[in-house]
Amino acid sequence: MSTYSDYKAANHYTSYTVKESTELLPFLMTAIAGVSRTKAKEFLSQRMVYVNNEIVTQFNYPLKKGQVVQVAKNRHKHSMTNKMVRIVYEDAFLLVVEKKEGIVTNVQPGKRQENVKAILDEYVKRQSRSFAVHTIHRLDKGTSGLLLFAKRRDIQQMFTDNWKDLVTDRRYVAVVQGEMEKDNGTVSSWLMDNKMFITYSTPYDNGGKFAVTHYCTLKRKNGFSLVELKLETGRKNQIRVHMQDLKHPVVGDFKYGSTAQAYGDRHDAAGRMCLHAYLLVFRHPITGEILKFETPFPSAFTRLLA
Repeated sequence: MSTYSDYKAANHYTSYTVKESTELLPFLMTAIAGVSRTKAKEFLSQRMVYVNNEIVTQFNYPLKKGQVVQVAKNRHKHSMTNKMVRIVYEDAFLLVVEKKEGIVTNVQPGKRQENVKAILDEYVKRQSRSFAVHTIHRLDKGTSGLLLFAKRRDIQQMFTDNWKDLVTDRRYVAVVQGEMEKDNGTVSSWLMDNKMFITYSTPYDNGGKFAVTHYCTLKRKNGFSLVELKLETGRKNQIRVHMQDLKHPVVGDFKYGSTAQAYGDRHDAAGRMCLHAYLLVFRHPITGEILKFETPFPSAFTRLLA
């Protein structure tokens, strides 16, 4: 079995253990033989320095005894700037990003279109040709929010094999049509795709996959409801289909929502599908650290309930 040190070596990082409390810049100047103050600052500005696997650019970042500082052997040629994808967290093994609505996670078979994986592939290849990202989970094209990618295939496999142990919390927020009858509840059913690749739900085993969604109504106003959703299972289109089962489809969801005839113009009141993956909590498969990421609710959602 590969060790933590094996991973770091394969990913072209040199590691240094902090022996006593200090700040990052003087630590680099002491730890790396022959490095000047100017060069150490350049490492920071080029996003080449990691503290406990998280990129740090702050020169006076406080270090504690026992922490691990990693310095990339190859310079990041460019930072990631893309209007559809924003990097939230990066280390030697993982990338957490926030995607906007309107872009798919992976390219679909037989189609050539912009996708999150291709954008990240280009980003990491500028850092090291040995890198390629591997998708850990997906979001629908119309859904915005947090996504997790691995920089190594074996890291991806760790999540595949141990998803329930590693991912401890994943929540969404949605604006749905109508005012929810209950403050909270659970929807469970079997989900299966028909010949048109549309997911349908039944209360009995239809040969598909069992799905469980927990919901909590946060606000009701203007004929809409703001709902927090926590997944016990992560099935394709699970939230969208379960909200349709409750007769409160996600606003802007043409595939699993109600027709314009039923709601007039209100079926697309926000100009997008109102589903956002806002919370992601997982245990790092290498370090064991619990990492939590949270994004604000989209302003388009809050405007509907203002």
